[in-house]
Amino acid sequence: MIKRIIELSRQPAHLCVRDEQLLLLSRTERPARLPTHPPNLITSIPCEDLGMVMVDERETTYTHHALATLAAHGCAVVFCGANHQPVGVLLPYPEHTETVWRIDAQVKAGRVKRKQLWAAIVKAKVVQQASLLTRPHAAALIHLANRVRSGDPENIEAQAAKQYWATWLGSTPFSRRPGSSGGQPPNDLLDYGYAVVRAALARAIVLAGLIPAIGLKHSNRSNAFCLADDLIEPFRPYVDARVRWMHSIGQTTVSPDAKSNIISLLYSTLTDSVGAGPFWVVVQRYVASFVRALSGKAEDLDIPSTPARTLADAQWQPAPARQRTFGHGPAADPPDD
Repeated sequence: MIKRIIELSRQPAHLCVRDEQLLLLSRTERPARLPTHPPNLITSIPCEDLGMVMVDERETTYTHHALATLAAHGCAVVFCGANHQPVGVLLPYPEHTETVWRIDAQVKAGRVKRKQLWAAIVKAKVVQQASLLTRPHAAALIHLANRVRSGDPENIEAQAAKQYWATWLGSTPFSRRPGSSGGQPPNDLLDYGYAVVRAALARAIVLAGLIPAIGLKHSNRSNAFCLADDLIEPFRPYVDARVRWMHSIGQTTVSPDAKSNIISLLYSTLTDSVGAGPFWVVVQRYVASFVRALSGKAEDLDIPSTPARTLADAQWQPAPARQRTFGHGPAADPPDD
């Protein structure tokens, strides 16, 4: 079936869905200009301060101007589906001065370089996984990490994952099944956490002037974020640490509080070769180091060294004021701003 393309340019419209049908409603009256202090105002946040907006409310409506302004300020907008898991992301269009050069370096990256970078990523991931386990399981993973070679020909990543998930919850049996809606808790929380970090990486990749579809190891032709799925690996254990703590206090579903706890992970402090900084900032430095490695200006990736276990309950802090979570409920159709 050939997909249809629609263009909205002839008249103002409001988009909504009913019975799985996209409705285009005409707006014959020009919306009134917003007053300085609208009576239904929840809050206002400078667009330049925003890096990501997570939307998990089906009655949310948008103006073109709002989405375009967010994109212009480098903000990613993540849309969640009925199961509260992200189903799509709006990424800003890069205006990097070296975009063409960087894409050229990304496309022409040699096989040896790609395999070396992948080996560094896998080793860092396994070491972080080990930090979440107790002896002798941690020692077994460290042994595997030391066996990682260029390109990971022995698939140490999979070997480590098998041992890791078997003991991740201690004596409680756990089976990791990505995308298994309704599966064993806290699989859904892990999926949500990974999706949040993946979106942050995708944003950093695009803003760095790279193409997120061209990865190191991942190469699925239907995956537009192969590079994000490669670079995320050393960060997954940080999500695992937060989710395991949440599971220990009874947060096992993707509830508003659980989502807030996971998103707050982006403001946790990590340490890399530059120094300590927010998770969100360290992700951007990590992607920048990938660019330098591709261009031959550096040999190694700047992967955070903070043990994943330190981002569990002992180091958890409430979400900062700049992270806002709004209540669920039908939203009024706002006038154009």
